[in-house]
Amino acid sequence: MFLGHTIETWIIFHLIVFFLLVLDLGVLNRKAHVINIKEALGWSVFWIAIGVSYGAYVAWRDGATAGTEYLTGYVVEKSLSVDNLFVFLVIFKAFQIPRIHQHRLLFWGILGAIVLRGIMIALGTQLLNQFHWVIYVFGAFLIWTGWKMFRGGMDEMNPLDGTVFRVLKKFLPFSEKPYDGHFIVKEGGKKKLSIGFAALMVIESSDVLFAVDSVPAVFGVTRDPYIVYTSNIFAILGLRSLYFVLEDMLHRFHLLKYGLSVILVLVGVKMCMEPIYKVPPVWSLAMILSILATSIVLSLKRTAKKH
Repeated sequence: MFLGHTIETWIIFHLIVFFLLVLDLGVLNRKAHVINIKEALGWSVFWIAIGVSYGAYVAWRDGATAGTEYLTGYVVEKSLSVDNLFVFLVIFKAFQIPRIHQHRLLFWGILGAIVLRGIMIALGTQLLNQFHWVIYVFGAFLIWTGWKMFRGGMDEMNPLDGTVFRVLKKFLPFSEKPYDGHFIVKEGGKKKLSIGFAALMVIESSDVLFAVDSVPAVFGVTRDPYIVYTSNIFAILGLRSLYFVLEDMLHRFHLLKYGLSVILVLVGVKMCMEPIYKVPPVWSLAMILSILATSIVLSLKRTAKKH
């Protein structure tokens, strides 16, 4: 047993993820190319179908409650991940990454995110098991983060002025050539790191910040580390294709951050209330979907009025 589930269960899940990643980059997207909207929509539907289907498998294996918790965690992570898309857009523009190479950079970013989420979820599980009072810390942090997001305190900064890039430039040699798909390039007879490598490091560092929010949020839905991890990973896997679907539409979702902030506060309150009253998973799922749908519809209506 590992974290409440058999080793075989964890191995099977990771084999599925490995197969999907190899199929994605190694077979279907082996050559760098510009992802068009039709292809991105197809991949988005595929990843969502895979994620939801795995939730059906969890429900069949462990019961309806576990399946509902998985689906709720998946929706929470997926909705919070939309914030990542705004950051990806800013990073690619700042580092002038051509669209033809963005998919591959996001792929390597996803691999790093999978490892990072696994470490954070394992640590979070141990903390909650050994120190129950940590649940109140997580809950309070989510409420504070939601309030800060609502007040506009989560706005993006210029990645070129950020700490990560400044530290990298101080210790590593970077080429000034436009990114051509390689992490190491020759310039003036010397090997240097490409600007694409810097963009990848900034993407990875931004995922650390987002994981600090999203991992406790899913722990607010369920304490089962297997459900927390699998729902997180399947939500992240579809993030690249969703980026290319929403790339030209992100500016339309003006009110989405307010919906996400309400979700964070709601999950934080739910965590703090858990010792007194445990909200049924179906209620949590219904409230989160309602908030998310409302913020999207109001955003689109507001954009339509401006035009």
